[in-house]
Amino acid sequence: MAHKNKTYNGKIESLPKHKIYLNVTHLEHGKYILNIVYKNKIIKKISFKK
Repeated sequence: MAHKNKTYNGKIESLPKHKIYLNVTHLEHGKYILNIVYKNKIIKKISFKK
């Protein structure tokens, strides 16, 4: 049996240049909502609980 070479192609979106870390260790226990705002508009709304 002949061995066939396989070629795979893929595209990776550009990686973020900046990172933001949120340290939740000093927050009180409960539910929180994190709003990420850009140009006075909410672009991402994340809820979490500690």
